[in-house]
Amino acid sequence: MVLVNARNDVTIASDVNLALTRAARRKGLLGRDSLDPSAALVISPCSSIHTMFMRFPIDVIFVDRDGRAVRIVKELAPWRIAVARAHAVIELPAGSLGKRDIKVGDELYLMPPVSPALKVLRRPNLGFWDRTLQGS
Repeated sequence: MVLVNARNDVTIASDVNLALTRAARRKGLLGRDSLDPSAALVISPCSSIHTMFMRFPIDVIFVDRDGRAVRIVKELAPWRIAVARAHAVIELPAGSLGKRDIKVGDELYLMPPVSPALKVLRRPNLGFWDRTLQGS
């Protein structure tokens, strides 16, 4: 899966993992020594994260139900907390957001679209992809 910024069609991450279950959300990035530069973890639903016990800093994008960035946190160090009025969180390697033009208000989406169980990061009116997901 690829995470894309709709405003400029720039790929933010090309290796996206989803944490949609309670167990996956709880584990997050814990236990890893690093995160690949092309990777991202989408945690949903989620409005706050912590980096307790993590071994590396991360960049974070909080998004609302429409996939719009509501808060951006760059280089969140280990042993910190970040909170926003959000529906999901995207965790990226530290420094990723400095290399990409992402602003609060940008709409982000996943390609190809994922299961309807993920109620965020879905670009509206995708035609073929929406029909495929709905089994048409």
